[in-house]
Amino acid sequence: MLATIPNRRAIIDRKSLTLQLEALGNDGGKNAAQDQRNQALALLKAALAHGRETIRTRFEAGESALVTRQSIAYLTDQIIRLAFDFTTGRVYPLPNPTAAERLSVVAVGGYGRGEMAPFSDVDLLFLFPYKQTPWGEQVVEYLLYLFWDMGLKVGHSTRSVEDCLRLAMGDLTIRTALLEMRWIWGDQPLAQQLRTRFAAEVMAKTGPDFIEKKLGERDDRHRRMGDSRYLVEPNIKEGKGGLRDLHTLLWISRYVYGVEDLAALIDLGLLAPDEYKRYNQASEFLWTVRCHLHYLTGRPEERLTFDMQTEIARAMGYADRPGRKDVERFMKRYYLVAKEVGDLTRIFAAALEERHKKKKPLAVLKSKIRRPKTTDGFVVEGGRLDLADPALFEREPVKLLRLFHLAQEQGLDIHPDALRQVSRSLKAINAELRNNAEANRLFVEMLTSKNDPETTLRRLNEAGVFGRFVPDFGRVVAQMQHDMYHVYTVDEHTIRAIGILSRIEAGQLAEEHPLSVKVMPQVVSRRALYVAVLLHDIAKGRGGDHSILGEKVAWKLGPRFGLSDAETETVAWLVRWHLAMSATAFKRDIADPKTVVDFSKLVQSPERLRLLLVLTVADIRAVGPNVWNGWKGQLLRELYYRAEEYLSGGFSVRGREQRVAETKKQVAAQLPDWPAAERNALLKRHYETYWFSNDADTIARHARLMRVADKEKRGLTLETRVDGFRAVTEITLYAPDHPGLFARVAGAIAASGGNIVDAKIFTTTDGMALDTFFIQDMEGKAFDRSDKLAKLSTAIQRTLSGDLRPRLVLGADKPGLPSRTRVFKVAPAVLIDNTASNRHTVVEVNGRDRPGFLYDVTRGLYDLNLSIRSAHIATYGERAVDVFYVQDLTGQKIEDAARLKQIEGHLLKQLTVAEHKSGDLKSADKPGAGRPAAKATTRKDAA
Repeated sequence: MLATIPNRRAIIDRKSLTLQLEALGNDGGKNAAQDQRNQALALLKAALAHGRETIRTRFEAGESALVTRQSIAYLTDQIIRLAFDFTTGRVYPLPNPTAAERLSVVAVGGYGRGEMAPFSDVDLLFLFPYKQTPWGEQVVEYLLYLFWDMGLKVGHSTRSVEDCLRLAMGDLTIRTALLEMRWIWGDQPLAQQLRTRFAAEVMAKTGPDFIEKKLGERDDRHRRMGDSRYLVEPNIKEGKGGLRDLHTLLWISRYVYGVEDLAALIDLGLLAPDEYKRYNQASEFLWTVRCHLHYLTGRPEERLTFDMQTEIARAMGYADRPGRKDVERFMKRYYLVAKEVGDLTRIFAAALEERHKKKKPLAVLKSKIRRPKTTDGFVVEGGRLDLADPALFEREPVKLLRLFHLAQEQGLDIHPDALRQVSRSLKAINAELRNNAEANRLFVEMLTSKNDPETTLRRLNEAGVFGRFVPDFGRVVAQMQHDMYHVYTVDEHTIRAIGILSRIEAGQLAEEHPLSVKVMPQVVSRRALYVAVLLHDIAKGRGGDHSILGEKVAWKLGPRFGLSDAETETVAWLVRWHLAMSATAFKRDIADPKTVVDFSKLVQSPERLRLLLVLTVADIRAVGPNVWNGWKGQLLRELYYRAEEYLSGGFSVRGREQRVAETKKQVAAQLPDWPAAERNALLKRHYETYWFSNDADTIARHARLMRVADKEKRGLTLETRVDGFRAVTEITLYAPDHPGLFARVAGAIAASGGNIVDAKIFTTTDGMALDTFFIQDMEGKAFDRSDKLAKLSTAIQRTLSGDLRPRLVLGADKPGLPSRTRVFKVAPAVLIDNTASNRHTVVEVNGRDRPGFLYDVTRGLYDLNLSIRSAHIATYGERAVDVFYVQDLTGQKIEDAARLKQIEGHLLKQLTVAEHKSGDLKSADKPGAGRPAAKATTRKDAA
């Protein structure tokens, strides 16, 4: 196993070190033993450091990870042998040992395999024949302290042969560790005795049990680690598709078949030659990444974090390409390897299960008998679909699609032998098959099936059929985007989106997405919707706007899939504008009639509006587990209803004045106990925008709050309400208005750990500010803890009184809150649009998300004497995107080119200075999670 290591002596010269250790003097003085130990320790420690540096230099110069991990194990072996000989020969010599005074040093676990990463633990078993003796205790203790002082991280156990066998029967971890035992030094026959008895008394009796428990352990580990190969920061050892999955395959093979090398499984029919080759390639890649990760971090780090992804991509020679960064190319390779590992372990595990499956109950067997044994060239065996003839795909390539179609149709698993034939027949998926009408019919039926299309598409993708049948999809397989917003690779995101769409259609998500579930049965172009979800991100990574490029792909694939001209046009339109609804809802003022008119003119029909809504929901939900929240749903629903009203003709008939009049009438009806004069005063106290932007219930509640505050002559009134469905906490503020109030409150909220996701901010005709802030915590949930709300209330009061300066609090370093956003560089950008609104200039500000970002921007707008009318706050991972509808102090749009240039320059300077000051500013654990897209309507006065 270690024969591949070149020039071992350059790593460590054991012969020379042995002579040096033997030559150590012992003058018999008081501290002679300690001096001798110190000298030995110095020699061994220096040899270990030299060997480690030599191995690292070789690795960084291009030596393979296989040689590197074996070299580290080899170096560790020699150090242990030298230390053992020194201890038993010079410190505790034993001229005439008894039968009990024997000791064997055995490597277990990964070290036992002869595989060690740069900072792996050294797992040792100190093996005795019967029970521990005083001599043995002394030797083990001396060795352990010597190892620890050298800097070796030793995990150890001290047991007899009987102990090992007894414990192994009841503990899967011990059983697995002993499976990989390797004698290092000491009494070799003793180690061999354990190996022989372990095989005969444990392994031979527990094979099926070991398989079942090991596969169950794997599944539990996957769940703990996120149950996906496509996590943005995967664990390369324990994660799904990582090294531990390859180890599981190896452990089962050794345990059940007694093989040392997986090559032996080829003769047993459990692995094909190409699968063995793929196993070794995957192992080498993952070990290469792991060695780089350990060396770069200087610790046993197994998580491929954002910062390490960039470093390792460079270390492994990846370079930027048009449309793709070096790190994205590296991570694509990683995800492809993880997918390969999943493919191999799935086929292997299924083959093992087939050979060792337990007997089924009679009722189950009878139910299997009722199934047709052969169907269209396929045979059903034990609930699995297999080929009746291994040459089926060669004769009829269309059956490659039919296999998965039939499995979906009948709810069957696919036999591992059939999956092998699929892998071997992928070359049959050529241009002729791609243009085959029957093949495309089968594919579209699987995509649009009401029988779990997500699972079927994932099967197609795992088998490699999906990417070859739809080459445009193949280009995005395992493609990731190096940011904190996109949690999954493009292919995984797409398949998840289709799964969400299917669950919406089935009514399973009615509580989370009531509107989508309601409109889905009204969708006429159902097939077009599914194809649009499939293609919406198909052109990512091509170096241009993926929506525009994807539209071209849709025009090409629609006819091939058998779609009509009308369906193809609908798909192309949906792909082109699949981001339009979210961009409008999250970044534009829906209360501005022009926003609704512009969006409705783009959509053109109620059918497209329904299609776009459902696609948008599925797309956002599939981005990641914490991206969707109730507030985003509320914004999308609000835009949908307003656009629906416009498209049905109601929007233009019921004008703004009529809406305001109806709202005033409803409010008056809700205040029957108020004197008429007081009601009339209320109606005159607000500007038109207030009446148009709030419903009657909210206005009546505000009226009661203002009435009490005015009567008690309060300087500041705060009222809190929690909205669980929308996942926000509503804070209403009533106080005398003054310039800069918005910025100050935004700063106080940020300083208290909250995030504004909406703010309706108005000024009454008599100069009072009536502001409603909708906030969430850093997890994107309602800010509802009583202690947090009390802290927030105090912070707002202290900020408005001048006792608290948010800028100082937000700029303070907060240890223990590492910011992953620091890994990413987001250049500040200011975009000004004078066409989005008839009465406002729209200013969009982009930058790296951090505490106080909104505060810095609003302070900048205040400095410019701009009046904020509406603000829309959104975060996409590490990128904050805040949009403001502004006017000058006379209530006009900013038309002067020089003034617009000044606004852009000042805000850029404000952001650049703030970013520089924050530097490595510690942020919250999930800096983007609490800043979901939102809308805010603000007062006429300056911010």
